Amino acid sequence: MTISRRPLLLGAVVAAGTLAATSLPASAASATGGSHSKPKPTVVLVHGAFADASSWSAVASRLQKAGYTVVAPANPLRGLTSDAAYISAILKTIDGPKVVVGHSYGGAVITQAAAGDASVKALVYVAAFVPDKGEQLGELGARFPGSQLSDALQPLPDGAGGTDLAIQTAKFHAVFTADLPAATSALLGASQRPISAAAFTDVATAAAWRDIPSWAVVAAHDRAIAPDLERFEAKRAGSYTTVVDSSHVVMISHPDLVTKVIKSAATATS
Repeated sequence: MTISRRPLLLGAVVAAGTLAATSLPASAASATGGSHSKPKPTVVLVHGAFADASSWSAVASRLQKAGYTVVAPANPLRGLTSDAAYISAILKTIDGPKVVVGHSYGGAVITQAAAGDASVKALVYVAAFVPDKGEQLGELGARFPGSQLSDALQPLPDGAGGTDLAIQTAKFHAVFTADLPAATSALLGASQRPISAAAFTDVATAAAWRDIPSWAVVAAHDRAIAPDLERFEAKRAGSYTTVVDSSHVVMISHPDLVTKVIKSAATATS
């Protein structure tokens, strides 16, 4: 695991059991005030494509034990425009400060959904898409080699005349969950939720990371989103970044690490 630094105020964050020097965004540093007596923010966990909210179970349970209120909404997976509008509406129902976390496609959703929401104090991207305004996920995903996702997808009817996409079950383990037991991977593949093909062609209309401090977990052995893309996105967003030897489902295979990154983001911006 490696940790990168942001070029601003120096602080200290615990990640994966190691005390590492890091720097905080100006907006986060000003919010710390040297005290963490304020109530903990609500952590909102947004899942990605081919998954559901249960993919966050291991992280959610750890956060709850640490005293955090956790909300893990069902991401509709109907396209970036409508999914972001839905998650934005969910965020508005939650009182107080929030740390919003997105895995995979969920990263794109929170990037748009959290834009302009002053109650969102930090964004955490976990093996995620992190688009800028005007970008499409299909184009973004093709910028760097390393993803095997497109060759593993199969089209399905969506019941309304459109097209859904799912991962072929024979390729699910290799592309999505390579560091999980085969039996666990088989169950996840069998219960995967397809995503609308529109998710990869919708144009992002906002980029919350331009105004909200962000943290990123890069999965070094990801075959769904190219690790080099994840690194590029994290650098572009100025995210405090942790790199871990993991498949795409890092929140399942490394829940302790992901939990620590989320807690670091919550502490730094409270």
